[in-house]
Amino acid sequence: MTLEEYIRLPHRWQWGYTDCTLFAADWVVAATGKDPGADLRGTYFDADAAVAILRACGGAERLVGAKLSALGFQRVQTPRDGDIGMVRALTGFDAGVEVKEIPGIRFGPLWAVMSARGAIVKHLEWTGVAWRIA
Repeated sequence: MTLEEYIRLPHRWQWGYTDCTLFAADWVVAATGKDPGADLRGTYFDADAAVAILRACGGAERLVGAKLSALGFQRVQTPRDGDIGMVRALTGFDAGVEVKEIPGIRFGPLWAVMSARGAIVKHLEWTGVAWRIA
């Protein structure tokens, strides 16, 4: 499956299955067959539980980095299409809107992320942290 085909799938937001973090993990599964979110799926069902997991892991970047590194994916300085990177995005449709760091998928000069309305592709601020998904 190509990245464009993945983004065009009818993704529906569901905590613990297809949320902003597991959307990126699902791409890794589609691209490589490896699931960095396997032990998270179905373990939380709302924003409070997701925040608790992120806090326990030291934040989104540490969680994503630990899961991807454990599967052999390396950090890179220049992300290319399909790589996972940390971006700043408006989040919190059900828990108060705020800008947070979430994993995105590089798509040309843009980033693909999961929103309450499904996958979106847009210009987002990259934090400088990314992993090669190959």
